[in-house]
Amino acid sequence: MYNDKIDGLSSDKVSLEKGEDATTHAAVVTDENYHFDEADLDRVQRRLKQRHVQMIAIAGTLGTGLFLGSGKALQQAGPLGALMTYALVGTVAYSALCSIGEMTAHAPVSGTFPHFASRWADPALGFANYFYSNAITVPVEVTAAQILLTFWDSNTDHAPIYTAVICVCVCLINIFGVRWFGESEFFFSIIKILLITGLIITGLVVDLGGGPDHDRIGFRYWNNPGALAQSDLVAPDRVATGRFLALLSVLIQAAFSFQGMELVAIAASETESPRRNISKAVRRVFYRILIFYMLGILMTGMLVPYNDPNLLSNVGNAAESPYVIAFTRAGIKVLPSIINAAIFTSAFSAGNSFLFCSSRILYGLAVRGQAPKIFAYCTKNGLPIAAVLAASAFAFLAFMNVQVTSETVFNWFTSLTTVAGFFTWGTINLTFIFFYRGKRAQGFDRKKSAYYSSLQPYLSYWGLFWCSFFILINGFAVFFNFNASDFVVDYINIPIFFSLYFGYKIWKRTKFWKPQDMDFITGIPSMEETEIPEVPPATFLEKVAAKLF
Repeated sequence: MYNDKIDGLSSDKVSLEKGEDATTHAAVVTDENYHFDEADLDRVQRRLKQRHVQMIAIAGTLGTGLFLGSGKALQQAGPLGALMTYALVGTVAYSALCSIGEMTAHAPVSGTFPHFASRWADPALGFANYFYSNAITVPVEVTAAQILLTFWDSNTDHAPIYTAVICVCVCLINIFGVRWFGESEFFFSIIKILLITGLIITGLVVDLGGGPDHDRIGFRYWNNPGALAQSDLVAPDRVATGRFLALLSVLIQAAFSFQGMELVAIAASETESPRRNISKAVRRVFYRILIFYMLGILMTGMLVPYNDPNLLSNVGNAAESPYVIAFTRAGIKVLPSIINAAIFTSAFSAGNSFLFCSSRILYGLAVRGQAPKIFAYCTKNGLPIAAVLAASAFAFLAFMNVQVTSETVFNWFTSLTTVAGFFTWGTINLTFIFFYRGKRAQGFDRKKSAYYSSLQPYLSYWGLFWCSFFILINGFAVFFNFNASDFVVDYINIPIFFSLYFGYKIWKRTKFWKPQDMDFITGIPSMEETEIPEVPPATFLEKVAAKLF
């Protein structure tokens, strides 16, 4: 609902949140270079339904980081160390999600957090890092999916063929449109939920002696070899230092498992009733972290000792999964192939999700004038085809695995994307701190928003601190045995981010927004424009679906 004039300040297209007083909050006159009022350029269509959004939020980016990476975390830090590290990184991921959730509830527009950073922090901050960090994650998941196929076919000559097929399929799903993306992710998410739920339940049965060998494991491996592992970077007699370094070594692996949780907010401009559905999705992610991640990590630490030689196999497929190791040892022979197939769909789904994410970020940047206008082009069905094609090109970086071992490429990309993800989480939290200060300075009541967290802004300070810490210590191991290539991979993201930030800042001469100058109104659709009436469930199945989705 647009008003031609608010509090004496004219605005061609001004949209108010439902319940706000037009005489209290005015649209700030902003620099036209930032395109805050270009809502009419946003041509995407709201084709994602509630069930799509809820399933994407619950399991959209569950992938190899959890199903396979948990074994590496267990081997490096021990069962308690892995649990502690995943818990810490989970709180940081949750801080970013709560921050982006509240900002999206206020402004469900294309571009989401890059646009929010430009609008409420500094336009240069909105330009840096986001598209790059998500785009290079696509070849990571494509490479992971290709490696998983070696469980059945170890012929390295077939790797280029598998890589090509996976790349093409991922790109086609996104080219077909958001409805195809939503349906595919709904299907894949169901598989992932069934997989992790089945693994946890079966793992508990095996741990309690219900397997064919009837060996009751309990917490045996927490006592022998122990709850905490030691890093081999220091002498074995330096126990405290070794255990601390072991915890640090797992941070990157844990972060890769959580990366991409913010995807659900990026789909805001293409979601039916975005404020209601995304707010509901963000609230439920806490339980996803608690059940899938924490319970899953706890179970792996109960099933397999951290010094099990099979955890060192590093083959990249289900053979190194702690669940497969435990189930095979317990005498359950049929599960490894089933688990590998399900993990393959997880890797494929994660690549699909990150391609969608990177294309929408590029589209949002183009709509707001921070990327070439060609990427703002949409088809008549609301597909940003130019942005999708540009993002799809990054998927083919996975062909680098033809030149060297797939595992090496996967490790390179994992490090690059995870540290880039730390920059993304940190910047989201930093943007929310500015957003919070601006709303408070202009007299907005955050509690009237469709979603707000009572833990803010302290949650954002917590996330920003740990993201900064993770970025700095990410490559600590290279200083114990210096290697130039590892150093570059571990720290190249720092110069990339600040080159983009300061380059854009100098070129455009941007400044940080003052709280009283932030624009919380212009170009933002009202509640009436985005939300459709919610139909209460009538039948029993509909009520169950309402609880789940």
